[in-house]
Amino acid sequence: MEDQLTTQETAQKLGLLPEEFEKIKEILGRTPNFNELSIYSVMWSEHCSYKNSITWLKMLPKDGPRMLAKAGEENAGMVDIGQGLACVFKIESHNHPSALEPYQGAATGVGGINRDIFTMGARPVAQLNSLRFGDPKLPRNQWLMRGVVKGIGDYGNAFGIPTVAGEVFFDECFTVNPLVNAMSVGVVENGKTASATSFGAGNPVYIVGSATGKDGIHGAAFASKDITEESAKDLPAVQVGDPFQEKLLLEATLEVIASGAVVGMQDMGAAGIICSNSEMSAKGEHGMDIHLDRVPMRQENMLPWEILLSESQERMLIVVEKGKEALVEKIFDKWDLNCAIIGEVTEGDRLRYFMHGELVANVPAESLVLGGGAPVYQRSFKEPAYYQENKSFRIDNVEEPRDLKAVIRHLTGHPNIASKRWVYNQYDSTIGTVNMTTNAPSDAGVTVLKGTEKALAMTVDCNSRYVWADPQEGCAIAVAEAARNIVCAGGEPVAVTNCLNFGNPYNPEVYWQFVEAIKGMSKACEKFQTPVTGGNVSFYNQSSDEGPVFPSPVIGMLGILDNRDTFTSLAFCQPGDLIYLVGESKNDIASSQYLYSWHGIKKSPAPFFDLEKEFEVQQVVKNLILENLVDSAHDVSDGGLYITLLESAMPRRLGFDISTDMSVRKDAFLFGESQSRVVVSVKPELQEQFLEFMSNFDVEFSLLGNVNDGDLIIDGESFGEIEEAKDLYDNALHHILETEA
Repeated sequence: MEDQLTTQETAQKLGLLPEEFEKIKEILGRTPNFNELSIYSVMWSEHCSYKNSITWLKMLPKDGPRMLAKAGEENAGMVDIGQGLACVFKIESHNHPSALEPYQGAATGVGGINRDIFTMGARPVAQLNSLRFGDPKLPRNQWLMRGVVKGIGDYGNAFGIPTVAGEVFFDECFTVNPLVNAMSVGVVENGKTASATSFGAGNPVYIVGSATGKDGIHGAAFASKDITEESAKDLPAVQVGDPFQEKLLLEATLEVIASGAVVGMQDMGAAGIICSNSEMSAKGEHGMDIHLDRVPMRQENMLPWEILLSESQERMLIVVEKGKEALVEKIFDKWDLNCAIIGEVTEGDRLRYFMHGELVANVPAESLVLGGGAPVYQRSFKEPAYYQENKSFRIDNVEEPRDLKAVIRHLTGHPNIASKRWVYNQYDSTIGTVNMTTNAPSDAGVTVLKGTEKALAMTVDCNSRYVWADPQEGCAIAVAEAARNIVCAGGEPVAVTNCLNFGNPYNPEVYWQFVEAIKGMSKACEKFQTPVTGGNVSFYNQSSDEGPVFPSPVIGMLGILDNRDTFTSLAFCQPGDLIYLVGESKNDIASSQYLYSWHGIKKSPAPFFDLEKEFEVQQVVKNLILENLVDSAHDVSDGGLYITLLESAMPRRLGFDISTDMSVRKDAFLFGESQSRVVVSVKPELQEQFLEFMSNFDVEFSLLGNVNDGDLIIDGESFGEIEEAKDLYDNALHHILETEA
């Protein structure tokens, strides 16, 4: 070990600050060797340690009546869903790898998030994703998008888990640094889970799954710095995935957990072996002796630090009860997977690593992990000048359009609003489960739990433009919209996982966005009683040329349908049904797609939002569904009321005849994106019961008009027929990607 002693210059090249290098020397009582310094460089990177975010993350609500595993306790959050079942779910980013190698970057993001679920003993039942790209007309963005979507589709489809929901958003700020966030949801019987822990001196430590290679080395550190022209040299930091190997690992993992031989288990994601065994050891308050030369490798002459930091995919670290080795090895042999003892659990907290019998690293486990010795910073922040500029926006300075038909055509065919069919047609939405959304579109993905009357509702939501305009209100809106989507689908919002995508935290204005977003998320989650179960912080999403991306705190929300019969589609059912708007129309076009792209006005506040009114609207819609008083429910969001009506009309090729509210501007009524509004359809014979029910609540509502056979009529004027609008909506993105390539 003595011949590899490092310097402060070495530490800086590995991404460590001078003061961090000094702290490492203090912890060890000596100068670290290169292997040890490499360990700290990844474990103290932002990606693993959350050193610039943990102070504020602690503000988020974590407690709830259904919580079984809170944020930070396990690989993913877990909530009780009744009938002896629990749901395990989490969302994470794979932004930096996808910016360099979009196919493998996205594919391994899917693989990694699924491993977080089944390493706890849960079988994944649904996947979601949240994607952001630059202008889809530009060749590089098309290359990124094609690679990402194909990577997600190929890995998820081969792995055998349906993709049930997601979102895609375009803006020029994501040109260099796209965002690729993947979410997985799994189900497990209560009491049949595994924990990411290690204890019991003498218990053997196994590595199982794929062989270890040099892919992904320093991937965690790579994800903790800006994208630059030099980033292409970091391609080894991008992992390579094998979904068929992961499928085998899933089945073997669930079988070995069921055997009762497992003491603790953790998947190998960011930072590989060192992350898994340090976190497990710290949690179990034990140490480990690991023999790196016993790790199955697919490349020769790998160095100790390369083996420790490799992020090769489809691998698990398992601590097994001594004496049950034969049982475990038989299971993994059955599934034709590597299964090698690489060490044992020890007393104390030291992690000792050997190579051919030589000690090559010796560090205390606690010093590596969040809440232990890893540094915690409180960065300075300041409000950016643009924020007050946004607030100075006045609707009266915007001229109302004379040609509404042109505006409607623009919005219907805009990539941010038009169908994402080009994307989701590459995903299998029905494989491996019964999915209620197959023939009945809804505001959330809904998956039936086989053998029960229950279903899970899930969604990912965040309008990045709103969050940039006003991070606190924009993030609160993201939580509210997620809850609104679940309520409109007939579910009850239960809990949240988040993926917090921001620029460089050392930029005070970026950090202000982060702090304000946390405040908004906290107040909204408390209101909806949806505790945050965990997730991912992804900083450094920026480049020297483009600057930081729009702040994008993506909300992955889980909901429950205790009775799947409450499932509610967004689709109008039949001509003659009445169309009501639940919620209040506002004279507001702030941060709308209409204002941003039609008028080209990019500085305005977030749309009107009142958290109390939002909560009341959701309670009303929830009860309307429970009382069977509505045939459809669809929230008003991107594109405003007109797009909501169009999306409800298209599934059955129906139309609508509505009147606008003369108390607000016509463009605000049709295209404004003020929050807390839901469009519902009501059978004529239920109108009296509907009105009587609504009289019990202090929530504004109004009759818009009725459903017809396919004409799009506003204030008596025809705006075309549904077939023409549907063709434009369905094919706009396909046309851009397939004819302008």
